[in-house]
Amino acid sequence: MEITSIVALIIAAALLFYIVGIYNRLVSLKNRNENAFAQIEVQLKRRHDLIPNLVETARGYLKHERETLEAVTCARNTAINDLKAAASNPASASAIDNLGRAESALTGALGRFNAVMEAYPDLKADQNMMALNEELSSTENKVAFARQAFNDCVTSYNIYKQRFPPVLLAGFFGHRADGRLLEFADSETIQAAPRIEF
Repeated sequence: MEITSIVALIIAAALLFYIVGIYNRLVSLKNRNENAFAQIEVQLKRRHDLIPNLVETARGYLKHERETLEAVTCARNTAINDLKAAASNPASASAIDNLGRAESALTGALGRFNAVMEAYPDLKADQNMMALNEELSSTENKVAFARQAFNDCVTSYNIYKQRFPPVLLAGFFGHRADGRLLEFADSETIQAAPRIEF
């Protein structure tokens, strides 16, 4: 065997290993995105599960505030549906955008609910309501952390996929679309923990 043939085989093998490395890295980063989204899903489900308890506890006190309670319930239901759609395909940009809008609407409805609750001192002093509000506050913090972790994973995936030479192979390996960050319309409000006063 000639030396040029051996050199050509070594170069071909090195190139093959390099391409396999790119493929494996893309798969790994995509799976991290999906795992990070699963963490957001867990926290959002927890948030969604707390809201009916909060509404039921407040219902007796807030008989005249039916619109507020209905708005919270409606926003929660929309957020649940959009979470299911995003969970079925976390790579879908439109599903992630819809989820962001739905969660922003839910946060706004909860803000209005808390404002109305201020007018009812007996409700604010209720032990169940205090415990639920504490749990909701803790969950909001966990949602913010999970969202940040997801967005960090998406950013790492996009950076790697868009760099040279992976950009040449990403589409061929089925990684055509960039990952979408999960952004809420009221991101400044989301960054701070909800303030609930008693």
